[in-house]
Amino acid sequence: MANWKEVMDFMEANKRRPSKFVDEERGMRNWWKHQQKLVNAGELKEERMEKFNQLLGLGEKYFKKSLGLGWYRWLVLFVRKT
Repeated sequence: MANWKEVMDFMEANKRRPSKFVDEERGMRNWWKHQQKLVNAGELKEERMEKFNQLLGLGEKYFKKSLGLGWYRWLVLFVRKT
């Protein structure tokens, strides 16, 4: 439960999910991914499943979508100007 609380506090404070690229956040990210693997395998207890679903709900709120076509269009315009 301590890891769950740490990740929830982090997301509420920073308005984003833990990053795999920042050393201080990597442990939280790894815990999150491990919990997802347990869910997929059906090995997570019901009580922990409820808590993890709360975490997923908050994670969806702060999920950043890929840059997609906007990034590609910017790149094309930048290359044309150079």
